[in-house]
Amino acid sequence: MATIFITGANRGLGLEFVKQYAQQGHHVIACTRHFTQATELSQLATLHSNIQLHELNVMDEEQISELTTVFKNQPIDVLIHNAGVGGFQCEALGGMDQKGWLEVLTVNTVSPMLITQALLANILASKAKTIIGLTSILASIDDNNSGGRYSYRASKAALNQIIKSLACELSDDGVKAAVIHPGWVKTAMGGADGKITPAQSITGMMNVIENLQSKHSGSFFVYDGTQLPW
Repeated sequence: MATIFITGANRGLGLEFVKQYAQQGHHVIACTRHFTQATELSQLATLHSNIQLHELNVMDEEQISELTTVFKNQPIDVLIHNAGVGGFQCEALGGMDQKGWLEVLTVNTVSPMLITQALLANILASKAKTIIGLTSILASIDDNNSGGRYSYRASKAALNQIIKSLACELSDDGVKAAVIHPGWVKTAMGGADGKITPAQSITGMMNVIENLQSKHSGSFFVYDGTQLPW
């Protein structure tokens, strides 16, 4: 069985990733900012001995750097950058400030890069050697016909560029990297009007991940396996 490393695992899509991978028997390293605020995740871990909880604040560079030591000699087959913020506090003209922008960029863009850097040896030591970034259709420049959501769009577009660069740079090492749009999901971030459930989204994304081949590395997928324009 594979080892799956998931950030932002305490709720929504992250929690569903943990649940489905654990049910399949994989070793899941589930990261959350505070154990005390991860009741559902903790309960899930009591039901599945293959879930390993790890406290990680993706805005804390020291904690990210420590991952290299904490998980030394632990192969990681699939690294899933799920932790993210919506940037609703600085999404429109007239309501933005530097602090809000930097928070969104730190969580959605910088942290995935630093976490990948910290765990690169673990990824290279695995069989699957897969890096996944959860992105959004809002990151597509070709698809942007409405404007708005400035910080979120920019942070996810930058994440796409990072994953694309990793796909290029690490191809000779057999690493596969891709970004996936989870769809409009009924989560705290997606809202009650979402079109699909977390279970539907995760089932689809796991299928994309499982069938990811070297020729697909650097691609921009939707959870159902179709591809989006950059």
